[in-house]
Amino acid sequence: MSDSQAPGAAGPPPGGRADLIIEGAYVVTLDPRRPVIDNGSVAVVGTKIAAAGPAGEIRASFPEAAERIDASGCLVMPGLIDTHTHLFQVLGRGLGDGLELMAWLADFMLPMAVHMTTDDVVAAVRLSSLMSVLAGTTAVVDNHYAPTDTATTLAVAESVESVGLRGAIARGVFGSRVEGSDRMGVPDELHAFTAAEELQILDECLEQRPPGSRVEVWPMPENVVYVDLDLIAACADLAERRDLRWQAHCSEAQEEVVIFGEVHGERPVEWLSRAGLLGPRATLAHAIWLDDDEVAAMGASRACALHQPVCNQVISSGVMRLRELVDAGATVGLGTDGLAVSGQSMFEAMKSAYGLHRLARMDPTWPPVEQLLELVCRHGARVLGRPAGVVSEGALADLVVIDLQSPRFQPAHRPVAMLALVGHGSDVRDVVVDGAVVVRRGRPTLVDQDEVMAKAREAAERVAGAAGLEPLRAAWIDR
Repeated sequence: MSDSQAPGAAGPPPGGRADLIIEGAYVVTLDPRRPVIDNGSVAVVGTKIAAAGPAGEIRASFPEAAERIDASGCLVMPGLIDTHTHLFQVLGRGLGDGLELMAWLADFMLPMAVHMTTDDVVAAVRLSSLMSVLAGTTAVVDNHYAPTDTATTLAVAESVESVGLRGAIARGVFGSRVEGSDRMGVPDELHAFTAAEELQILDECLEQRPPGSRVEVWPMPENVVYVDLDLIAACADLAERRDLRWQAHCSEAQEEVVIFGEVHGERPVEWLSRAGLLGPRATLAHAIWLDDDEVAAMGASRACALHQPVCNQVISSGVMRLRELVDAGATVGLGTDGLAVSGQSMFEAMKSAYGLHRLARMDPTWPPVEQLLELVCRHGARVLGRPAGVVSEGALADLVVIDLQSPRFQPAHRPVAMLALVGHGSDVRDVVVDGAVVVRRGRPTLVDQDEVMAKAREAAERVAGAAGLEPLRAAWIDR
């Protein structure tokens, strides 16, 4: 996020009539100038936060409001940002357990992906997006790769936006087969387009959803191992020319790093750095198996590493060098990743990262909960390139109201700590995105929840049968 995009740099002056006021809450702003406001209120004008401060001051500055939300007994914080997920994968939830990453991809996820129709994808994405927003996520970066034609990619973006989310569809780019495709068992069906066709489809998507759209379309060379290096560079160039971010899976598994080295003679992030492709626009999913030089290169270029602690543990991919990346100056966002094995909750991601890194380092002092909130809000906004992730004047009005009156939050000695330690998506009461209430009292305001779930169940049955996944659906599997 550039200085010109930073919240507080240029916002509407306080005073007059607000469109929405959330009042009487414990406000966790993530603004270093005033991180917590007890008995605070937030005023929204249009799509931006006009002011945040003590309730009395906001009431005096904004005596009138089109809508008020009584948040007494609640906590208000910036919306949570999921920087890397695969929304379509929800149709395979519960399948693939017990498989290591390469088998998980080759025998489960990739076959499922190639058997999905556009209707299946829409049903899946609407369900996953609904789960996200109900759990307090206000923005997602969804890596979609099944299928990736123009119409389906745009349908995915529309499905995400239909429930009220903002974010980006990181459209999976494969191009022609390369040696890494063979080594990793990528189905031919995913290499459906030439490099020229991949870039043309991206251009067609950007005509309909140009940069700055509520849900953008980003190029995503799917994995640095099985995409031609020239095509990866072309995707990064497109992002630079169109003022977008780009994303790629990178160094998730040790085997991927080995394959890349054997094919290209250097490590993945080493090549990205030498090729001049690292920088704030580069958002690398997982980035686990980095050596010291690669960590330093990520930090020096202010590149983005995307951490998915739940899936990394379930598939035993490894542990990101989180402390080293943060200390080096890289942006690190959190994500949910594969919804077949993880929940759709950034609270789950925070709690998982909290325990994983303390254990991995044998250090009970890091990361502190404040660091986790920074990653899921402020760092997430940097990944998106949007003025979000903080409750301050001029920031996007993406806000979450969390009910503190449940037994889980009592006694509420330190609400900030409890968000990461015991917080749960079910604690989310209201969600505001772009100044509009998209979840009210735990129910979506823009879609029919029962209908969304029913269509997703129908799609899951069809896809499981078409992809031959019945053996993975056994009620009990002896290992």
